Formats: sequence, C-alpha cells, structure tokens
Amino acid sequence: MSEQGILASIEFQMSLLLFVALAGYLIAYRINQSAVVGIILAGIVVGPSLLGWVEHTDFVSSLGHLGAVVLLFTIGLHFNIKDIANVKYFLIALAGIIVPWIAGFYLAKMFGYDTTASVFIGTALTATSIAITANVLKEMGKLQTEAAKAIIGAAIIDDVLSLLALTISAEIVSGALSPPLILVTILKAIAFLVIGVILGSKVISRIMIRLDNTRFCGKYPESIFIFAIMVAFLYSLVAELAGLSAIIGSFLAGVALTRVKLKHDVSFRKGAEHLQIIFASIFFISLGVLLDFHEVTLDLVWFILILTIVALFTKFIGCGVPAKLQGINTRDSLIIGVGMIPRGEVAMIIALIGLNQNLIMQDTYAALVLMSLLTTIIPPLILRNWLFKVKSKKKKADGIKIDTLHQS
Repeated sequence: MSEQGILASIEFQMSLLLFVALAGYLIAYRINQSAVVGIILAGIVVGPSLLGWVEHTDFVSSLGHLGAVVLLFTIGLHFNIKDIANVKYFLIALAGIIVPWIAGFYLAKMFGYDTTASVFIGTALTATSIAITANVLKEMGKLQTEAAKAIIGAAIIDDVLSLLALTISAEIVSGALSPPLILVTILKAIAFLVIGVILGSKVISRIMIRLDNTRFCGKYPESIFIFAIMVAFLYSLVAELAGLSAIIGSFLAGVALTRVKLKHDVSFRKGAEHLQIIFASIFFISLGVLLDFHEVTLDLVWFILILTIVALFTKFIGCGVPAKLQGINTRDSLIIGVGMIPRGEVAMIIALIGLNQNLIMQDTYAALVLMSLLTTIIPPLILRNWLFKVKSKKKKADGIKIDTLHQS
C-alpha cells in the first residue's frame, strides 16, 4: 500500500485521532486547562486547517457523535431528575433561545443575507452544547453546584427548544408554518422525557438490581456495565426516533440510573468513566478537525468576528439576566450565562442542515462552524480561570483568616 493510501486508511486515521486526542487531555491537565480546549486545538493542528493529516469524513463525524452519546450518559449518572426539573431553568432556556434567534436574524440581515439564510443563522445561534460545559464542570468537580444544575437543566430544555426553533425555521423558509406540526414536536419531546424517566427508574433500574444479584453477574461483573451501556444506546435511538438528539436520550438514561445501588457499582460507574474518556476525546477532536481555515476569506472575517461576539453576549445576557431576576446570586448567574454559551456540535449540525438543503452557502457554513468553535473554546477558559478560580482564591483567603484567628 502506498504512503498516501496508508494515511487515508480508517485504521491510521482512527489511531492518529485517538493518540492526538488523548495527548491533548494530558497536555491540558498539565497546564491546568480544560481538556475540551486542548483536544479541540489538537484537532485544528492535525486537521485540514494546518497539517491536513485527518479529514472530517463521515466516519470521523459518526465517531464524534458516538463520543457525545457516551459522554452525556456518564454526565447523567451524576444527576437526579428533581435537581434539573425546575421552572426557573425553563425560563432561562426560553430567554436563551429567543434573544440569540432575534439578534442572529437581524445581524445576518445587516450583512446582506436573504431571509432564508438569516433565519438559519439565527437558528444556529439558539443552540447550546450541553456536552461542552458539562464536561468542564465534571473535570472541576462542580457538577453538584446549584449553578451546574441550572446549566444542565436549562441546556436540556434548550436542546428541545432548539429543535422546536429548527422546525419553525424550516416551516418559515418553506412558507408553510404549521402549528399542528409544532405542537406534535413539543408533545413528542415531553412524552419521551416523562416516559424515559419513569421507565428507567421503575423498570430498568429494577432489572439491573436483579441482574446484579445473579450468579452470572458474580462470575462476570462487567456484565452490569455492558447492560448499562446498552440502556444508554437504547435511549439514544428512541430519542432519535422521537426527533430529539441522541445525546438527550443517553443523558436521560444516565439520570434514570443515578440512584441505582449495586454490588458491582464500581464496575458499572468506573467502566462508564473510562469509556467516556476515550469516546469524548474523539468527540472534541472531531470539532477541531471540522474547521478548515482555508474556506475563510478576508471578506468573511468581519462577519465571523461580529457573529461570534453576538453569539457570546446574547447567550450570556439571555440566560444570565433571567437567572439573576429569579433570585439566583450574581456569581452563579454569571456562571450560568457563561456556561450556556458553547454552541459546539449542535450549531454545526443546524448549519449542516442548512447547507445540505441549499439554504446557506459554503462560506456561511464555514462562518457558523468557526463561530461554534470559538464559542466552544472561550467559555471553558472563563469558567476555569476566572469564575471558579475566584471562589478558590476566596476560600483560601478565608482559610488564612480562620487560621490567624485560631493562632490569636
């Protein structure tokens, strides 16, 4: 096989992706930064933007989506549904959809885009990638904070509302806005969420407990882990059938199994954590590989910069202000506003739909992908190096004061 053939082989591409992605994990940890940032930047380096060793093929994209499914399942295992089912979070998510949608539409109009393209640009700005912020919070051990619960709860609702926004946008573009279709979309989403939680907590969790107590599981303790991952993928495929994102399904599966107490709990939870490291790394690096700077022209740079600024501030204000108005303290409101900013793969998927349906051009698609990438990289840096670091410094200072008082 020729050198070019080896470079293009799936085995080589997969091995290179995993090697670089996992190295990105270690480097990011070494410099005390989020793995998300390190791995995405690694993807940019080996992708078409710089070295060109890896192309964003359907294979890489599929692996990335698979990684997101596994990641959200492990994130879901840290949550109780009561922690994230809150009217406050719905209002935060709703404002976080409306503000970016309107701002994105009018910004596109200002830059001369037609109504069709403007609608889809506004829709891409409505998205929030739950996978990005959730992973950062998990890395820092902050998943059980009130701000984290608000972010996760609002992001779940945001995903459903983004789906609704996409449906409405498609109807506006086609010129046939259908209230019944919108109602069906809402009802399917609600039904899936409610049935998924009840089925998981009342039926599937009991099946897991019975399996855990069998001689078979005693002999093969890893079987409980295998069953749990099967549940995650079952929920993902049902979510897709219901018109929702697969990652919402896997997250819900994790939430449904949160309170299950098992003899082989370590095998189940540690297995999921280790699997998540591998597949989540593929997900994050695929976002970096997706970007190709060669498609960005000088004329497009100003639009990308302003679009990114609008994307940052509309989510920050759209989610942070409602949080503050509902009595959440200032610092947590800031964290919520920043935590809801990442657009990640969700905005990229919306942009890809627009491109495939010839609703936007290739340069607009490139602009939306770059905006998604920038809004994915910036929030983890702010959360890790500013908002959560401030609290750490305050605790340290308080600790010094207490020690001084004791000595006195």
